[in-house]
Amino acid sequence: MLIRACKSKIHRATVTRADLDYVGSITIDRALLDASDLQPYQYVNITNVSNGVFWQTYVMAAPRGSGRVELNGPPARHFQAGDKIIVLGEAWLEPSELKGLDPKIVIVEGDDNAKKLTDRNRKFRLLAHSKVKNAPRKRA
Repeated sequence: MLIRACKSKIHRATVTRADLDYVGSITIDRALLDASDLQPYQYVNITNVSNGVFWQTYVMAAPRGSGRVELNGPPARHFQAGDKIIVLGEAWLEPSELKGLDPKIVIVEGDDNAKKLTDRNRKFRLLAHSKVKNAPRKRA
């Protein structure tokens, strides 16, 4: 039997763009993907802290240091630039593997609640602060 578990989390990233006319997915700066151990084309769950919407889609990598966190296609109806989101990567594990699970959690810099969250919930460790800037991407 396999159990669905959280292996990665990007906590309170800011959406930089929502593009309804794109095919679909979430585009995330490569630096955030590497820090959180998420892979391109991996399915992720996304929660919009601003309105409670829950969405599942796959990840695409944006250039490292671009600051991009973009919702593409249908989720652009539910996620807008400036919204805070939580991105969760999951894994299917045998029960015996759960004991050794150490999820990689990235709390995005600029979240005033990050220290309180880390102090309050020790099972989530602060892996890294993102140095990513959340500037919107300019269209060509």
